[in-house]
Amino acid sequence: MKNKIKFLLLIVFFLGASNISGVDFGVSKAWAVDCDVLTGEEKTACEDEKDDIEDDIEKLEKKINKTEAEKAQLDSLLKKKQGAVYTTSQAIANTQSQIDATEKNIKNKKQYLEELEKSIEKKKEALRKTMQENYVNSSQPFLFIFFDKDNFLDAVTSIDNLLRVKEEILILVDEIKKDRESVKNETVMLDNTVKEKEELLDIKESQKKALEREAYAIQEEVEEKAESIESLRSKLSETKNDLNKLLGKSYDTNDVKEAIKFASKQTGVRKGFLFGMLSIESRLGASVGGCDFKQSRMSAARATIFKDICEELDYNYKKQKVSCPPSSYKGTGGAMGAAQFMSDTWRGYESKIANASGHSVPDPWNLVDGVMAMALKLENDGATKGGKTTIASPCNGKKISIKWEEYASLKYLGWSCYGLTNYAKRVQALSGNYDQL
Repeated sequence: MKNKIKFLLLIVFFLGASNISGVDFGVSKAWAVDCDVLTGEEKTACEDEKDDIEDDIEKLEKKINKTEAEKAQLDSLLKKKQGAVYTTSQAIANTQSQIDATEKNIKNKKQYLEELEKSIEKKKEALRKTMQENYVNSSQPFLFIFFDKDNFLDAVTSIDNLLRVKEEILILVDEIKKDRESVKNETVMLDNTVKEKEELLDIKESQKKALEREAYAIQEEVEEKAESIESLRSKLSETKNDLNKLLGKSYDTNDVKEAIKFASKQTGVRKGFLFGMLSIESRLGASVGGCDFKQSRMSAARATIFKDICEELDYNYKKQKVSCPPSSYKGTGGAMGAAQFMSDTWRGYESKIANASGHSVPDPWNLVDGVMAMALKLENDGATKGGKTTIASPCNGKKISIKWEEYASLKYLGWSCYGLTNYAKRVQALSGNYDQL
């Protein structure tokens, strides 16, 4: 971190010490007001505003910490609820499996009974037919059978067989009765088990639905907390920007790097080139202007647009800082924010900035919006093209070839010999320093 600070100080020193040939190309020659250099009521007002902003920052940071802690608790509770839902789902699956197994067992018992009853019916039918053959369908009288040796033996054997079959049937009937009673009792028990399991299943299903509702409600709270944290962080960033504007401090190096990275990704403009441009235009956002509305001497047309922009952002246009008029040549100030856009130029790019940054009302003094505006204009002027382009030199009118990035930076500043020979060259020289941020 110390190395980054030293690096930024060197950049600021280099920019402040560089000879810019008396030309003001949009960078304010005065830093934003530091309360310590003021006196009297102005110093008191400045310090009061500084204290208010710092109080707001402290409150926002506490709110963010509190909301993050609440979100962490909700995340933990959500995991527990989701675990409970999973456990209940497993219990439901197990209970359903037990119900299925019990119902299958009942079905098997009933099938067993049916098979036993079919078996006894078959034996009864066989016995009935045999008895008919031996008693009903016999054409010989009983006494003849008794005195006829062969017939007698056959009759006795047949009777013996009948008695044996009868005995077997009686035994089988007795077994079937016992089995039927046993199976009936088991079936009743299994039916009761199924009912109990089904009741348990209903309870588990209700528990699961209740847990899912609770998990959904917690998930909504988690999302609300995440949105709240994002909103608070955005507000904190804006509040810190307000403090930076008041004290004339540069943005945090990580903020600068991320803003450049984001704008480069959205537009394709090289990160190093954006770094060089931002370094020259506003000293990486540190020097965004030291004059107020009246001191800038902006034109009436630009003043009207400037007031509208401030009103949309709920800023006091009379107090909002912009670039000062150049001291070495006739001109006006009024350039806004890190990108140093004039109000009319900003208005022309406003919708594109909103689409690229996602901010419905872009803010020239917001670092992300400012760098995005710069990148969009550079892209529009050919900064993403490779190779070189031929132009008529603003110094002598002769045709020369320059890099597209140099052409875009020349258009950004304003067509001039200084822009070609000094500004564009310095931007390229600084572009290699982005990776050191």
